[in-house]
Amino acid sequence: MDRRTEPDLLAVARHHAASPLPIRFDPVDRWYTRLAAQRDHEVWLLTWLPGQGTDLHDHGGSAGAFLVVSGTLTEEVVVGGRLRPHQLTPGLGRRFGVRHVHQVTNRGNQPAVSVHVYRPALHRMTRYRLTDGLLQVAEVAHAGVAW
Repeated sequence: MDRRTEPDLLAVARHHAASPLPIRFDPVDRWYTRLAAQRDHEVWLLTWLPGQGTDLHDHGGSAGAFLVVSGTLTEEVVVGGRLRPHQLTPGLGRRFGVRHVHQVTNRGNQPAVSVHVYRPALHRMTRYRLTDGLLQVAEVAHAGVAW
């Protein structure tokens, strides 16, 4: 499949979000499950209780998209050496490229649900610290070990 025929990853997320979802919540950490694995991409369901979120991370060279199904999520990206927040409510999503670094958090008072699509499938994720305006690698996590 070449770039001209690759599916829009946000459209893939919307398609999966329109199906019945196996929603569960974990009181300790985000809950997640893989919904689909195709030759060129994979789809994940994540649930977030208030206060749950990710570290600052990338997707190991995978491009992607995520869609908020319910609740509100805040995505923060590094701009000018500082984290800049962007709030996403139900029906809103975000596409991102292979070098995208962000953190996502449920800062609201209601549970949140989101659908994430990655191309190619996630094999690793790098976690970062933001120190004096610069990203520093904190950890590299690998599929099959960390998730």
